[in-house]
Amino acid sequence: MAIDPRIDTLRLPQHVAVIMDGNGRWAKQRGKLRTFGHTNGVKAVRETVETAAEIGIPFLTLYAFSTENWNRPKMEVSALMTLLVRTIHKETKTLMDNNIRLNAIGDLDSLPKSCHRELNEAMERTSGNTRMTLTLALSYSAKWELVQMVRSIVKDARAGALNERDVNEALIAQRLCTAGMPDVELLIRTSGEHRVSNFLLWQIAYAEFHFTEKLWPDFGAADLEQAIIDFQGRERRFGKISEQVREVV
Repeated sequence: MAIDPRIDTLRLPQHVAVIMDGNGRWAKQRGKLRTFGHTNGVKAVRETVETAAEIGIPFLTLYAFSTENWNRPKMEVSALMTLLVRTIHKETKTLMDNNIRLNAIGDLDSLPKSCHRELNEAMERTSGNTRMTLTLALSYSAKWELVQMVRSIVKDARAGALNERDVNEALIAQRLCTAGMPDVELLIRTSGEHRVSNFLLWQIAYAEFHFTEKLWPDFGAADLEQAIIDFQGRERRFGKISEQVREVV
């Protein structure tokens, strides 16, 4: 595919995260069940992943299923899990062909056994791929993640492996699900909603936000490219003033 020439490939965000929202509304607009929207959202996932890899994004994280989503109607949750298993099985070959490594974060033990098994097999099969890391956030919430992080630190402190002086930002980052990944630089949310919905709260501390009115099944390559162009047009100061940033550049 031809990349939009306005994109500066030397200034790409190293980690892009996407809150994929709007499948249900997309289906409702067409007089269909919500599951119809989820099924059609798979196409947007495929196009986004392939486009990100082609552009050169090293890390892409997709918010696929939150811990709060377990509270949805049982029929919808069951359909989502079935769709997830089928999609992972079908798309593993595409990930291999594109040299993309599959990763997953969240309370994975809470997933149905068939889903967990398919996910583990795909992650194992793609573990040697190096072009891009695709992370699926499944049964994930940032509050859950932070609780797990605190528990691990308390456990080690009680065992005498840590003391209070050891606790710093670097240690916390190492105890999060995203250990080894750079923080999110660009967060995209579809469907016109303007909230982060309990997603990667630590990791998005200095992320640039890009909101689009498009519902997830309508999101495509051009939309991802526009989000990156928007990102590259912003001045990222990290608490400094403009003059200091320009001096560094």
